[in-house]
Amino acid sequence: MSLHKILTLGRMLTFVALSGLAGLAPAIAEPLRIEITEGVIEPLPFAVPDFQAQNAAATEMSRNIARVVAADLAGTGLFREIPSTAFISTITNFSSPVQYADWRAINAQALISGAVSVAEDGKLTVGFRVFDIFSQGQLGEGLQLAGSTESWRRIAHKVADAVYSRITGESGYFDSRVVFVNETGPKNARLKRLAIMDYDGANLQFLTDSSTLVLSPRFSPTGDRVLYTSYETGFPQIFLLQIANVGRAALPTPSGNMSFAPRFSPDGNQVVFSLEQGGNTDIYRMDVSGGNPQRLTSAPSIETGPSFSPDGSQIVFTSDRSGSPQLYVMGANGGEAQRISSGPGRYNTPVWSPRGDLIVFTKQNAGRFHIGVMRTDGSEERLLTASFLDEGPTWSPNGRVIMFTRESQGAAGSSALYMVDITGRNLRRVTNQGAASDPSWSPLQ
Repeated sequence: MSLHKILTLGRMLTFVALSGLAGLAPAIAEPLRIEITEGVIEPLPFAVPDFQAQNAAATEMSRNIARVVAADLAGTGLFREIPSTAFISTITNFSSPVQYADWRAINAQALISGAVSVAEDGKLTVGFRVFDIFSQGQLGEGLQLAGSTESWRRIAHKVADAVYSRITGESGYFDSRVVFVNETGPKNARLKRLAIMDYDGANLQFLTDSSTLVLSPRFSPTGDRVLYTSYETGFPQIFLLQIANVGRAALPTPSGNMSFAPRFSPDGNQVVFSLEQGGNTDIYRMDVSGGNPQRLTSAPSIETGPSFSPDGSQIVFTSDRSGSPQLYVMGANGGEAQRISSGPGRYNTPVWSPRGDLIVFTKQNAGRFHIGVMRTDGSEERLLTASFLDEGPTWSPNGRVIMFTRESQGAAGSSALYMVDITGRNLRRVTNQGAASDPSWSPLQ
C-alpha cells in the first residue's frame, strides 16, 4: 500500500450522534469510498447554519458552537464550508423540513444543523443532525449531548469529531490538547515555560513559570501527565508533572548526571530517555515510579530522541554512531539496532505514528530543515515541509496530522506551531498566543 491513505469521504454521509459526552450512534448508510492517490483532493462542500437557540440564554453560544464545528472540519482541508452569504434558505427551526433543492443549488453535499439550550442551573444541551442533500434525507435519529456551559468548546469539538469520523472512516482529533513550550523575550534571551491549550490554540493555560528553562514536554498515553526536561538544578533533569493539580517531581534518575529527551511507554508505566554518564550519552528505560534504569544502548556515540512503537515492542531513536545523526530501530529491551534512514542529510527527533505504520522525523539537508515521514523500515521517505528551521514533530491522535515548530529567520525571528497533513498538503499555522515550540499532542480526551 502506498504512503497515501485511502479515505472514505463520499457524499452518502452517515449520521452520527453522541449520547452524553461519549458513545456514537451506529452507522446507517454505506459511504462511497474515494482513494487518494495524489496529495490534492477536492474538499467536500458542507453547510453549517447557526445552531438554533432554544432559549435566550443559548443565543450567543448556539452561534459559537456552530462556528467551532465548521472551523474544525474546514481546517482539515478535507472539507470546504459554504459561506452563509450563499445560503438560499436556512434552518429556522430544528424540527422544520429541510429545503433540499435550495441546498443542492449551492452545491452543498452535507448539511449540519443543531439546537442548543441552557438551563437555569447552567446545564448545556446540544442536539445535532446531518442531512445528505443528494439523497434528500436525514440519516439516523437526532440525539443530544450535554455538559456544563464551561465545556461548550469541548462539546463542539466532539460534534465535529463525530461528523469527521463518519465521513472519513477515521477517528477524529479535535477533542484533544497540546502541551508545548511558551516563549517570551528576545531571541538571544528567551524565557520558556510549559503551557497547554486545545488543539486549535484556545483555552491557553500555563503549567510552569518562566524562572527555569524547560524543554521537550511529552504527554502520557492517558493525557493526565507530562514528562519534560528542566534546568532547575543547573543541568538537564527530567520532571513529571500532573496536569490536574500542576504538581511535579523530579524523575528519580541517577543524581549528578544529565537526563533528557523523555517519552512514555504506550502503557504509561515506563519512561525511555537519554542519560549522560562519563561523557557518553545512551538510552535508558525505567519505571515511572523509580527503580534502577535499564541501559538499552552502549555505543561510543550520542543516542537520543527515543520513541516507542504503539505496541511497545520497538524503539526508534537518533544516533551519530555512523558519523552523523541517523535513525535506528531496536527492540524495547535494547540489543542490536538497525539503521533505517538512508538519504542525504542529518535526521533527528523521530516519533512513531499512533497507527504504527510511519515514523515522522526532522531532517537537515542542504541548508534547509524538513519535517518528513518514512515507513518503519526506512522506505518511502517523503519530505512534507521545507523552511529555515522546522523541527520537533508530534502526531495527532489519529495519525493523520503532524504538528511541529517552525522558526523564522533573522535576529527578530520567532518560533510558532504549524500543522500539516501526512500527504504534505494543508500546511497552516496554529493560532496561539506568543512564540511557541516543542509541541506534544494528547490522545483524545
